[in-house]
Amino acid sequence: MHSLFQDKIRSGSFVITAEITPPKGTDTTKAIENADMLRGCVDALNITDNNRAVMRMSPVALGAILQERGHEVIVQMTCRDRNRLALQSELLGACALGIGNICVMTGDHVKSGDHQGAKSVYDLDSVQLLSMIRKMMNGSDLYGNPLESAPEFMVGAVSNIDPGQAMQMLKFKKKIIEGADFIQTQAVYDSDLFEGFMEYAREFKVPVIAGIIPLKSAKMARFMNENVPGIQIGEDLIERMEQARDPVNEGLEISCEIISRIRPICQGIHLMPIGQHLNTQRLLEMAGFSKQ
Repeated sequence: MHSLFQDKIRSGSFVITAEITPPKGTDTTKAIENADMLRGCVDALNITDNNRAVMRMSPVALGAILQERGHEVIVQMTCRDRNRLALQSELLGACALGIGNICVMTGDHVKSGDHQGAKSVYDLDSVQLLSMIRKMMNGSDLYGNPLESAPEFMVGAVSNIDPGQAMQMLKFKKKIIEGADFIQTQAVYDSDLFEGFMEYAREFKVPVIAGIIPLKSAKMARFMNENVPGIQIGEDLIERMEQARDPVNEGLEISCEIISRIRPICQGIHLMPIGQHLNTQRLLEMAGFSKQ
C-alpha cells in the first residue's frame, strides 16, 4: 500500500492525523464507522494501544482491518504490556499485515486503567524500543540474530512540550538520535509554550505533529491537569469553559485558536477527539481545512 502520509512527512507537507480507539470486545463496527467518518479529512488514523491502561482490542488487528478498507493507519506500540520478545513479534506481525507506520511510547501506568492488579512490563523504554526497531529494519533482532526478512516502517515517538523540563527534552533528543522519523506531541493548550518547544526542536530538523484535544467541559480540563502527565491547561481556558453557554462548542473554538497559532510553526496536527468524531469533522472545517 502506497503511503501518502509518509510522502507528506518526507516532503515537509502539513499532515492531519486522528486517533481511533479499538473496541473493548470483538465488534469493530463502531471503530469502522468512526474511521469512515474521517475519510478524506485526515491523512492517517492513529490506533491507540490500551490507552490509559484500559484493555481493548489489539491495535495491530484493528489497524489491519482499517487498512483493508482503504484507510492509512499509524499503530501505537507501548512498552507497558510487552517484553522485548513480544514487541519484536508484534512488529514483525504488523509489517506482515501491511502496516507501515508505528508510533512508540512508554505507556500509561496500569494504576490509571481498569486492570488494577496487572503488572507493568517496561522491559524497554521508548528510546530503547526505537533503537530496537532500527536494528530490525537493518536486518537483525535485538541480539544481532539475522532476520529472514527485515520489516520497513516509518517510526514516530511522542514528546512533552515543556522546554523547561530538562529530562523530557533530553528524552526528545535521544528519540531523534535513535531514529524517530516524526514526533507527535502531547496536547497543546499553551501556544507560547509550544513555540518555546519548537525553538528547541528545530535544531533537530524532525517533523513535529502537535497534539490537539478539544475540551468538553471545565471538569474535563481540571481532570486532565490533575491526572494526565504533561498536560497544562491554564485557568483562563478553564474559566472560558465554565462561563460558556455551549462548552463543547467553546472547546472547539479554543482548539481552532490554538491550531491557527501553531500551524505556521509545525508540520501537522494530531486530533484526539475522545469519542467526538463528528466534532473532529466540524473542528477541521472551523479551522479552515478542506476535505481531501
